[in-house]
Amino acid sequence: MTQKPQHIVSIMDFQLTEHQSIFVQFNGYDAIIEKKFTGEVKFLGGRPYGDIIHPERSSLSSECREYVRMVLLDKYERGEFS
Repeated sequence: MTQKPQHIVSIMDFQLTEHQSIFVQFNGYDAIIEKKFTGEVKFLGGRPYGDIIHPERSSLSSECREYVRMVLLDKYERGEFS
């Protein structure tokens, strides 16, 4: 029985700016298209923004894009970027 490939997201760095926004740099693996990726998002008002998670601008599969968004939001809500 083969195991389904898994998406991977690893946080490389994050920075809180003086304007109370947080930039998060990460890399990972999109198991659907079988490609590694790097990206950055900016959290403003508790919401992540960035081309890598934008439905029309992202090069990731829709499943991986949503996975990345959920992982980042979860880490943000747990206070891992402060």
